[in-house]
Amino acid sequence: MTEYFRPLVQYGPARPGGAVPLAGQTLWFTHAERLSRTEAPAVVSAQDIPDDVLARLTGPRAEIAGLAMDRPQIMGILNTTPDSFSDGGVHNSVEVAAAAAEQMVAHGASILDIGGESTRPGASYVPEDEETARTQPVIEAIRANTQALISIDTRKASVARAAWNAGAGLINDVSGFTFDPQLAPFCAQVDAPVCVMHMQGDPATMQDDPQYDDVLLDVYDFLDGTVAQLEQLGLNRDRIVVDPGIGFGKTQAHNLTLLQNLSLFHGIGCPILLGVSRKGLIGQIGQEPRKDARAPGSIAVALAGLSQGVQILRVHDVPETAQALRLWAAVR
Repeated sequence: MTEYFRPLVQYGPARPGGAVPLAGQTLWFTHAERLSRTEAPAVVSAQDIPDDVLARLTGPRAEIAGLAMDRPQIMGILNTTPDSFSDGGVHNSVEVAAAAAEQMVAHGASILDIGGESTRPGASYVPEDEETARTQPVIEAIRANTQALISIDTRKASVARAAWNAGAGLINDVSGFTFDPQLAPFCAQVDAPVCVMHMQGDPATMQDDPQYDDVLLDVYDFLDGTVAQLEQLGLNRDRIVVDPGIGFGKTQAHNLTLLQNLSLFHGIGCPILLGVSRKGLIGQIGQEPRKDARAPGSIAVALAGLSQGVQILRVHDVPETAQALRLWAAVR
């Protein structure tokens, strides 16, 4: 029977005996929820977690492209697309996109995620040469003006290669390396840090009728298995970030289950990226139809993620998120 362990996360200086750190952070836990596909959940002591699992849950995460993973990092979203769900058509020239990137860095983003293909529900495929033409010049312009980490948001090897050569330092694949069989070998060849996201289906159809046996464990198994496959190709686990893919082939109930149980994913032994910014979940529960007015709800979910040890927040509203993080840290 395969068992999974979800740390019951706490924080504060008065750690009781038996408390262990969560992923090398100031967060800690004394107990975890033991899950399986065949038995009812049970709460167990941290000392009863198998040694190999406990090592992954507690061990400090290595830096990703020079960024420390013992504190929250903000990834600013910058889409060079005409049809992305929130900022499509906004960054419609290299100059505008590069200026927006500089503003994001000035306001607190340590990572800039550049995308040239919309992955909103119902989005159409973009040819590789068109996606490269949208992203490569922007990355070159950003790299000329800032040393911030640049991420290329793509599922295609040729686009990633062009971006890497232009100065990107992270490959963020929303398909979890299931779309282009050449992308994972390329990342291993150049030893690129990567982000593996879970998505059921593809953007055109993913929200039609998503189904899971157990969304939490299904997503965990996919991410854990993909990380193992990347290791077999030669990419070290400490070069990999995982993302449960909120909103990608998931209902509102699926999304809430994942958000309520994010600490489970520390068992993979990689930093966790959380991307919920302005998504339909925020609009539905927050009762806000306007995408660009969803910063409060987006920040609320982001802070809930941080309380479970998430290391990277992918956001549209960088200044507002950075302000919230400063207050969150001060209060804690």
